[in-house]
Parts: sequence; C-alpha cells; structure tokens
Amino acid sequence: MGKEFSWGRTLGCAAAAAALLAGPAALPAAAHTSDAIVSCVGNNTIEFSPGLSLQARHTRISGSGAYSCLSADPALKWGKSVITGDGSNGCFASDATTVEHITWNTGETTTVVYRLGNVQQVAGEAVVLVVGRVKSGKFKDRTVASPGFHVTVDPLRCASEKGVQLITGPSTLVIV
Repeated sequence: MGKEFSWGRTLGCAAAAAALLAGPAALPAAAHTSDAIVSCVGNNTIEFSPGLSLQARHTRISGSGAYSCLSADPALKWGKSVITGDGSNGCFASDATTVEHITWNTGETTTVVYRLGNVQQVAGEAVVLVVGRVKSGKFKDRTVASPGFHVTVDPLRCASEKGVQLITGPSTLVIV
C-alpha cells in the first residue's frame, strides 16, 4: 500500500481517538440515545510473535481482555475476551486484522473484527487504537473503538532481534 494509505490510517485513528476523548458530545446524534452506547474500561494483554521490531514484519497476535461496563442494559456489567489476529506489525506501524471474541457476564457473546488499527511505541508505552465492527452476536453491525495505553515491558526490545513480544495495560471498549 502507498504512503497515502498509511497516513489515512494514522489520521483516521487520531480522529477516532479525539472523538472518544471528547466524550459523547463528539459522537453522532444517533449515538446519544440511551441504549446506543456501551462503554467499558479494563485491561488487555497482547502478545506478538515474532515481537514488534523497528521494521514491520508479519506477526501473529494473541491475547486477552477483561472489562467493566456501563450500558442501558442493567444486566450487562462485564466482559472477558480472547484476542487473535495477524498481519504486518512493527513498533511504528501496524497493518493487521484482529478479532476479539467477548463473552459477557450475561452469557451472550460478541465477535469484533478490527481492520483499522494503529500501534505506536512512544517512550516505552504502546499507544494502541483499533476500530472495528461487530460481525456476530450481541451488538451485531455496530462500530467498536478500543484505545489504550499499554506498558511495554522492555521498550528497547524494538531494536532487538526478538522485538517487543508483550504489551499490557489499560484499555477501553466503546460500542456505538
């Protein structure tokens, strides 16, 4: 893909992050109905094999997440997830498809496919933003954004042969 695609992806991620940080006022009017937004906070642990390096390379992604949630549905309180995927990833660029399978405390499930993603290593922190769509289960066809700031156990590993193999830290899950 050309540089325009990479810049478009980065700018799209930045715009989505700005909208999420600005809060509900920045979301489309349709998202203001009481049952439209599900907002979750929690932690994710993501492994990359091989690890993220200075040059993007094909990697497999695996991990897990745990979230506490607020929604119009009072029964929906938390979710746990399994994360899988692959694509071209590095410490400064990401072009991967990631799937998150969420099991809610109600027993319902949601499968999210993230096709727009950005993972940046900045001063030892992984700044992550992925945007996707619910492909099946609860909330089917809705948009999902998941920004987070994950601690890299050893950020100097970007320059090593093994690379950064593990990131972990707080994450959010917003379903609109």
